[in-house]
Amino acid sequence: MSDRLLVSTRKGLFSMVRDGSWWNVERVSHLGQNVSLALHDARDGATYACLSLGHFGVKLQKSRDGGATWEEQPAPAFPKKPDDVVETLPDGRPWPWRVESIWSLEPGGAPGELWAGTIGGGLFRSRDAGASWHLIHTLWNHPMRKEWSGGGADLPGIHSVLVDPRDAHTVRIGISCGGMWQSDDGGETWRVSAKGMFAAYMPPQRAHEENVQDPHRIVQCKARPDRLWTQHHNGVFRSDDGGKNWTSIDNVKPAVFGWAVAVHPTEPDTAWLVPAIKDELRVPVDARVVVARTRDAGKTWDVLTKGLPQNGAYDIVYRHALDVDATGTRLAMGSTTGSLWTSDNGGDSWTCVSNHMPPIYAVRFA
Repeated sequence: MSDRLLVSTRKGLFSMVRDGSWWNVERVSHLGQNVSLALHDARDGATYACLSLGHFGVKLQKSRDGGATWEEQPAPAFPKKPDDVVETLPDGRPWPWRVESIWSLEPGGAPGELWAGTIGGGLFRSRDAGASWHLIHTLWNHPMRKEWSGGGADLPGIHSVLVDPRDAHTVRIGISCGGMWQSDDGGETWRVSAKGMFAAYMPPQRAHEENVQDPHRIVQCKARPDRLWTQHHNGVFRSDDGGKNWTSIDNVKPAVFGWAVAVHPTEPDTAWLVPAIKDELRVPVDARVVVARTRDAGKTWDVLTKGLPQNGAYDIVYRHALDVDATGTRLAMGSTTGSLWTSDNGGDSWTCVSNHMPPIYAVRFA
């Protein structure tokens, strides 16, 4: 099991280490700063912290010594917008060429290759371990890109980047709101791939359009990468063919709405969700924090509650705030109210590590 955990919060990055039967804070980095996401790259041991600093912009920090020291790296940024280019979002507002947040960060296939998805709608790649970044123009210039819209954020955001472990030229991305897109040639060409998803928030005649879908998070099974799961604004969907087709899973209890989803690394039929009430409320059902787990590809679901608050709890788990380690047994989950839980038995029971952290945006095993 993984004994290290990175917890990205509104007020800093908390590096946790397992000491016997308990998790302790080994180090707090960037205290007081908004850390949207962190990544430990096992290929070279580097750790990256993505900062969203309001007026000061988006920053990227890199540590080569486990977080003891940090050095600033260039953050993904758009080129200057040509003077003759006028773009608007579907609601008519100007579409600024601006990175508002680094919303996904994943290692690629080649040494030093990183992929970054952003709120702002741009997908970026680095081939030198974050020393420089390049906008993927083939996606940005795609005419269908102009149909994307913001979900929870004002601008469209790329929250999921999935690099196929069998062939790193196959890259899939999840966009809120823009569906799922796939490249089979390392980003040279792209196609939308969200057939079967539906968007109840759209007019009925547009509800099944692939390019307007709002997947909240997309994950792939490492051992069987063609098995994908997504927690979508309008439900839960599963794909068995790499995203060509999606099947609606409508029997999740106590609700099909949520943000986070995780899939077992070697058992593609096993996945975890954190259900909630959708739209205007966005709180746990009946003020009870629960995790839903399937072990049969969504045919049935267990509602897991042991160790989780079951009375007067209004914790919400964001899309990156649920993770499972390489064994598929240890999980971690963090909430908007600063609670952090872990499980060592696949979610059967949970231990509260803290109730007093800053609001948690992401958890990730290192």
